[in-house]
Amino acid sequence: MLQAVANAFKLPDLRRKILFTLGILVVFRFLAHVPIPGVNAEALRQLFQSNQFLGLLDMFSGGAMSDFSIMAMGVYPLITANIVFQLLQPVIPQLEQLAKEGEAGRNRLNQYQHLLAVPLAALQGYAQCVVLQRSGVLTDFGFSRGAILPTLATLVTLTAGTMIAVWLGELIDQDGIGNGISLIIFGGIVADIPSRVGQLLVTSPLSLVMFLLVTAITVVGIVYVQEGQRRIPVQYAKRVRGTRIYGGQSTHIPLQVNSAGMIPLIFAVSFMLLPGVISSYFLYSKTKFVADIATAVYGLFDSSSLPYWIIYFLLVVGFTYFYTDIVFRQQNLAENLQRQGGFIPGIRPGRNTEDFLNRVVRRITLVGALFLGAVAILPFLSQQVTKTSTMLVTSTGLLIVVGVVLDSMKQLEAQLLMRHYEGFIKR
Repeated sequence: MLQAVANAFKLPDLRRKILFTLGILVVFRFLAHVPIPGVNAEALRQLFQSNQFLGLLDMFSGGAMSDFSIMAMGVYPLITANIVFQLLQPVIPQLEQLAKEGEAGRNRLNQYQHLLAVPLAALQGYAQCVVLQRSGVLTDFGFSRGAILPTLATLVTLTAGTMIAVWLGELIDQDGIGNGISLIIFGGIVADIPSRVGQLLVTSPLSLVMFLLVTAITVVGIVYVQEGQRRIPVQYAKRVRGTRIYGGQSTHIPLQVNSAGMIPLIFAVSFMLLPGVISSYFLYSKTKFVADIATAVYGLFDSSSLPYWIIYFLLVVGFTYFYTDIVFRQQNLAENLQRQGGFIPGIRPGRNTEDFLNRVVRRITLVGALFLGAVAILPFLSQQVTKTSTMLVTSTGLLIVVGVVLDSMKQLEAQLLMRHYEGFIKR
């Protein structure tokens, strides 16, 4: 691996791509430390320690939200827009048609996602500011006479920060190595690791050793499952045109064990936090019946309780099946195979092929769903073993980090092999 890295730096164009990517990440980290005025730093720290959902948003912002900087929302609004369009494609025929129009259609969908990200960023920025204002973090926010201009300035700054982060990610896509948006998130997650290592080293060295061991085992499991796939053999019929014969070759369809990525974790966390947030408003209701129900719901969805993690696990498994089914149906593999003259040996083209592929996907998704469920409850299991709530990297963050590293290595691998150098992956 070290030799492969050395070979990459020997090539001027690859060296420029790698250094450009690192430079963009450095620029993002500098911007992530430019604060927005009027923030109570101590109240902000206490709020993030007690709110899991804000911690998830902080991860997507690359750690900028915990400082409430101009990059506080990171690229999360664009990710939300992307998820919305993926869910709407089966519902809106025009969007589904655009997705089938090749690169031009994908570019048009990408433009729509960027346009949707702007109002989503403004809306999310307002919601976050309201939460922070109610928690005593923001001292000058609202639509009173003296706070209108600071409020508008804050919302415009947060929205602009999101689009700058998206722009930096797209610069990496164009002139760097790896997926730009993922690398922006990756940089923020990795940046917090040294401080957490120091904290664990001071408070509990044994916990640090345990976390390193758990992290190493989890990384191996993530790599194994993320790279796992079921290869479906495909045969293309021979076609004779004049004196030439086309087709006849054999290939395969790689069906991923975990094709949903981390999206089910995001869905499940959002769903789990909603009842607790709603019930918190009725805890001190004057009606005893309402207060008792709110207390019971709040206790059930408390992240320190065992029922919370059991429900969380089941939701992750359910959302994995849900999201995988939506994404797989959008690919129309059976229809595309039939159009291109391909078929699965022993399976009739058309409806039979579609049913066969759906059965295979559902079976292998079980492994991916159980794996994501285990990753989701990893913080709870680690806390029971180490007796500390501090983790080097959250389970969702670890999934992102490993996925980004694998994707970047594959891209660099392809670049090296194109230039006849030996890559990272030994064959």
